[in-house]
Order: sequence, then C-alpha cells, then structure tokens
Amino acid sequence: MDFESLFDIPIDDLHTPCYLTDARLLQKNTALLKQIQQRTGCKILLAQKAFSMFSAYPLIRDDLAGTTASGLFEAKLGREHFGKEVHVFSPAYTQEDFTQLLELCDHIVFNSFGQWKKYRQQVQDATRNISCGIRINPGYAEVETDLYNPCIPGSRMGVPLEQMEEDSFAGLDGIHFHTMCEQNSDVLERTLDHMLPQFDKWLKRCKWVNFGGGHHITRPDYDVERLVRCIERVRDTYGVQVYLEPGEAVALNAGYLVATVLDVVHNGMDIAILDASAACHMPDVLEMPYRPHILY
Repeated sequence: MDFESLFDIPIDDLHTPCYLTDARLLQKNTALLKQIQQRTGCKILLAQKAFSMFSAYPLIRDDLAGTTASGLFEAKLGREHFGKEVHVFSPAYTQEDFTQLLELCDHIVFNSFGQWKKYRQQVQDATRNISCGIRINPGYAEVETDLYNPCIPGSRMGVPLEQMEEDSFAGLDGIHFHTMCEQNSDVLERTLDHMLPQFDKWLKRCKWVNFGGGHHITRPDYDVERLVRCIERVRDTYGVQVYLEPGEAVALNAGYLVATVLDVVHNGMDIAILDASAACHMPDVLEMPYRPHILY
C-alpha cells in the first residue's frame, strides 16, 4: 500500500472516524482495469457491495463498463450515480423489488430456475430490453474460509450441474459464476479447467459469461497476463462477451480508515482505545479474521 501518499494530507484537521480515499490511487487501480478491457474486449463492472462511495464515481466512471448490485438499492445507486450498464444478482427477488428492477437493470441474474420461471414473463413483457442469466454452482472453489465459500455442501448459491434444466434454460442469455474471494488468477484458471468441460453444452448457448467477483486484480502480485489468457480462452471458445465484477479490487489500497487514539491501557501489552469500531467500520476484522495495516 502506498502509505506515503497519506502524509500529503492534513490528517490532524480531519474529524474522526472517517474514511479517506486517495483519488490518485483509486484511479491507478481503475486505469489497470481499463487496460485489461481494452486488451481483451471484456467488460469490468464495479461490485457496489464492496465500494459504494458514489461521490467517487465520476473519477472512475470512464474506466469501467458499469456497476453490479446485490439488490434494489444498489441498483438504484448504480443507475442514478454511475450510469452505464447496471447488473443485479440476488439469491431471490421479491415481487415489489423485481418490478422496480425491471426499470433499472440491463442484466438480471437468477439464482435458481424457480426464480427465472416466476419472473420470466415479466421480463419478456418489459418495455426495456433486459438480458437474463442463471448463476451456476460449479462445485469447485479454493476459498479456505467456509463463510465465503459458495461451493460448500448445502450452499444456497447457484444451480449445480445436475439441476440444469434443458427447457428452463430457454430465454436465458448467460451464465454467471462467483467462486473466488481475494484470489489470484491461477485460481480462476483452475476453476475454468473444472467448470468449462462440465458446463460446455450450456456455455455454447450463451451470449455472455460473467466470471463474478473475488479477483484481486490490482494487488501488486496479481498475474494479469494469466487473467488475460483466461478471458481470451472463454471468449474465443464460446464467442461470448466476458464480464468480471470485482469490488475490492477497484478500491484496493486506495484509502484509509482514519481514527483518533482516545486512550492507551496496558494488560500484558499496550492497547489503544480508538473512536472507531471494528464491528461498525471493518467487520472482516471479526469475521475472517482480517488484520489491517496500521499507521500511527
């Protein structure tokens, strides 16, 4: 992380706790994503569940193809503040939300054929052209923490191969899979090695394939060339538009949570008491557990 840039900012003048985004670092990230799109013809979307600071959208809008949402309000945010393509995926949609999503979204991804059958007619009757897809569960993931692994036994995420339905697939344009979490492109390559042969007959019917999120593309050690090969492999084999929807990678190492030390207590070690809460500001510290970089 480029900590040196933090010292260019008058931190003592800030009211804490606050999130501080470095526009230079943010645009450095999205410039790389833009280059990948230009090289491969893929489209990269901002996954707003990871970064929804809409005041920064004008800085990155030109570098990305659009946004993806996990529900109605993120879809509204993407449409109203980012523009361009708006995609949405949710494990299930309520009728009330779906009616509004029809007016907001360009792509809608369903988690089951039951959901697709429920809403198919409404999509077909919509006044806008909406492309729909199904999320698959390829049964392969290298996510070590079960909380973040969508392919563990009993997972509610996506349709397994044995539940793919010939007739129900009619009318769908694409396949979506999301099996990664903060991982490098070698994991994507192995995922494709597993998934493509199994879902080959379905992929041949697609107009697009969405690789989902979890790609740590802007991390310094990320293998961009391997990612390019993965995109080109699917693009050339199936003649499809490839989408990726990273979230964290868009804003990775481009900002800070600034806090004030209110007290220091000692219990076998010095312990800083801050005006920030891990539960409120960085829940992954508790769930993963994730250890943030600290400057003081």
